[in-house]
Amino acid sequence: MSHPETDVVDLVVIGAGINGLATARDAASRGLSVVVLDQGDVGAGTTATSSRLIHGGLKYLERYDFRLVHESIRERHLLFRTAPHLVQDYPMLIPSYAGDSRPGPLIRLGLAAFDVLAASRGRGRSRGMSARAIARRWPGLSRTGLRGGVLFHDAQVPWAERLCVELMLDAERLGARILTYTTVTGLLVQEQRVHGVRTRDDRTGQVAEFRGRLTVNAAGPWIDRILDGQVDSGRLNGGTKGSHVIVDPFPGAPDTCIFFEAAADQRPIFVFPWAGRYVLGSTDLTYEGDLDEVVTSDAEIEYLLAETNRLFPSADLTPADVLYTVAGVRPLPYTAGVSDNAKISRGHTVHDHGPAYQGLLTVIGGKLTTHRALAEDVTDAAMRLLGRPRGRCVTRTRPFPGADTPDWPAFRAQFLRSAAPLTPAQANRLLDIYGVRARAVLDLIRAEPDLATTVDEDSGAVAAELVLAFQSEGAVTLADALLRRTLIGLGPDMAVSTALTCANAVASHLGWNAGRVRDEVAGYHAALRRFRPRALDRPVVAPTNDRRS
Repeated sequence: MSHPETDVVDLVVIGAGINGLATARDAASRGLSVVVLDQGDVGAGTTATSSRLIHGGLKYLERYDFRLVHESIRERHLLFRTAPHLVQDYPMLIPSYAGDSRPGPLIRLGLAAFDVLAASRGRGRSRGMSARAIARRWPGLSRTGLRGGVLFHDAQVPWAERLCVELMLDAERLGARILTYTTVTGLLVQEQRVHGVRTRDDRTGQVAEFRGRLTVNAAGPWIDRILDGQVDSGRLNGGTKGSHVIVDPFPGAPDTCIFFEAAADQRPIFVFPWAGRYVLGSTDLTYEGDLDEVVTSDAEIEYLLAETNRLFPSADLTPADVLYTVAGVRPLPYTAGVSDNAKISRGHTVHDHGPAYQGLLTVIGGKLTTHRALAEDVTDAAMRLLGRPRGRCVTRTRPFPGADTPDWPAFRAQFLRSAAPLTPAQANRLLDIYGVRARAVLDLIRAEPDLATTVDEDSGAVAAELVLAFQSEGAVTLADALLRRTLIGLGPDMAVSTALTCANAVASHLGWNAGRVRDEVAGYHAALRRFRPRALDRPVVAPTNDRRS
């Protein structure tokens, strides 16, 4: 274990989720030296289990959190400009039914206020709709008690995992180091100051120390685990469990997102189309279980299916229709005595542990939409504590690597004209996932034509994407490549049937022998168990240590 003084960096960031990576990107762009450490892959925790929506903050109006609404609208607007290949306009219907706890007129009033707040940053004004108009436009919706509704424009990021990958790529381009599968085993605390962290490389077992002038605990719902036993701060994380169910298109399924109130508990939930399938979700449950083993319970599946069947009477969904589930824990601030989890703030706080523990910041809260603003706040705090000039934050206008072109529509059109030997569907898929980095996939194919081989018929993904994942995008395992780089693993059978094909397709390029291929496929299947995929033979038994509140 060595830690020469020359290895001291400005920022040691714990956590390579979207908040930690965004912090690294912002800090590196302002001239700070940064290292990011994570026990797993980038974006493999909370980020990969989100609802994939970039909220303008509509639901925060209900709690009069105008600051968070304004911030969310601004950040949504910036993402449309800096990541146009990943973030897209997403209309959603908010129907109003007799018996809803939120009357239709109140919702329309809230949306009118939202439109005023959004002003020029909106994606189109909300539009009230009569029950008759809704029945014509969405014939699958239940008409029982339907009183009307509002069509609202928000945004979606179908591949939230790619936001993390591109933040990582940009942070590295700016000089940050990102180390995955490196577990933080403790903080280096001496004389009321935190000097960095102790780590273990989970692939080699090697232990090390990373010393930093500041340490940023951005571990999401794991922040208390990082502090446990070394920093007396009280409980900081009060994250709630959110689960989603993925199903194939069903009778009466809508072609837009439907945002509605659950009859069972009045929680607002979604049914929305995604990648050729549908997402039902999410729950919002108090969770005190193992953060590394968060699995959707049978009760949650039943709840989401029942509410969907109520809203779409012809759906007739059963547990047998569930392709897989996605569950995670939101990194929310601990709030004692809360009776309704929806009332817990979705904002973020940068907590300075000084003077008791100088040199340590903990990021509490945060959400997908506002990751950039959170990172700006963390970096501002870091610059102040380091005694450095604040400097100009460039991330408001800096494009993501996949949008690094002066004219995205023109690039897209040109790529589609020159993407042979790929089919138009394959070319469009590359653009939707990689943006301008689709050129790198095509370059690999033109250098080695065999990499144009289709490795997954459902998605049309090609072998070159897997090579790119390992050679240029930080993938370490097959699971990293399938679930968080190429997204092949988010198909209907989670690539259970094609994992071996994928591994064999790149084995020679990566130096994998037959044993390594078997191990990677086995490891991938093991990683899937928390998703409860129908394609695996033996279903897992979900933990029962979550409860409604």
